[in-house]
Amino acid sequence: MPPSVTTARPTVPASRRPPSPVAGRVRGGAARSARSLRYAAPALTGYLVVRLLGLLVLARWAHLKGHGVWPTLATSWDSNWYLGIADHGYQHGLGTRMDSNNLAFFPLYPVLVKAVAGVTPGSRASVGLVLAAGFSLVAAWGVFAVGDRVCGRRIATVLTVLWGALPVAVVQWMGYTESLFTALAAWALYAVLTGRWHTAAALAVLAGLTRPTGIAVAAAVSVAGLLAAGRTRARAPLAAALTAPLGWLAYVAWVGARVGRWDGYFAVQRLWRNEWDGGAGTLRELRDLLVYDRNPQLFLVAVSAVLVLSAAAYVLCLADRQPPALLVFSGVLLLVVLGSDGVYFPRARFLVPAFPLLLPLATAVCRAGRVAAVLVLGGAALSSAWLGGYMLLVWPGPP
Repeated sequence: MPPSVTTARPTVPASRRPPSPVAGRVRGGAARSARSLRYAAPALTGYLVVRLLGLLVLARWAHLKGHGVWPTLATSWDSNWYLGIADHGYQHGLGTRMDSNNLAFFPLYPVLVKAVAGVTPGSRASVGLVLAAGFSLVAAWGVFAVGDRVCGRRIATVLTVLWGALPVAVVQWMGYTESLFTALAAWALYAVLTGRWHTAAALAVLAGLTRPTGIAVAAAVSVAGLLAAGRTRARAPLAAALTAPLGWLAYVAWVGARVGRWDGYFAVQRLWRNEWDGGAGTLRELRDLLVYDRNPQLFLVAVSAVLVLSAAAYVLCLADRQPPALLVFSGVLLLVVLGSDGVYFPRARFLVPAFPLLLPLATAVCRAGRVAAVLVLGGAALSSAWLGGYMLLVWPGPP
């Protein structure tokens, strides 16, 4: 019998093999991200300059007062609450002590701090601070992306710098959740504007696990998704609309189960003096502070100015006919912050993620010309740096 003949397949060199679809998508996504980052570089550079100025002013001020910058940023007020959750978890019951139940703080940030600290050599406080600063850059990039989508690159650049120069922008580089939440909110809104419904829903779920105001992101995605589903009959926006609130609802339900009552989360909030009253308490505080108080504290005056100007800015956003997702996000956030009869002084901080409210100002600055833009942005940066130092080193309460 003739010997059997084996036909061998020719070997294709690895350099000539076509890339796998998965690898191609990964490389394509990385290339798009790199192009997007280069496009946003001027805005991110401006943001970094503003925040580094604030850090330098804070460092000098802290040195003069004999304080350290690191503990001021990493272990002050709410930072300690998040670090305590990362270290020991949540408490089990409701209790009766005021201002002491850590179930009021949502879980995503302390979970990230614990996870990253578990695989890095730094302390949890250091990790929390690094994460906050890193997320602030992701947030600034997202703010730019939304602004560019709505108004163009020039206005988006000014918008990003203005967000970094907010009166209480120092919290963006503290062990707080404002940077993480703004990053999730901004990219969720960008995903809505670009029709990436699954991404928008996922980011809304994460935002709902980050802060109580995550309900604003969920509402924005849900309303935009329902409107898109009504226009196109597509399933993706409808699925996003139904999925977006699940993160916030899940944590609220978990707190209720943990304390043994259906309204457990809201009972916890009452222990922190936070209740919904439709804005009556806010108006009362504004009246007492701005009309009757003959010697109002400077920081409270700044907070009051932020609240009044934010409400006015929202009217301008409505007049400008911003996309529905942006209007719903800013509107719900304002409704939560202004409509709660809670502690007054942190409310300017609560509005840090409301960057769409800055779009009318950014547009006006761009229209006013280069000299006006330099004056406005420079003045905002200097005042933010000074107020940040005052808030952390002079004001006796939390930011």
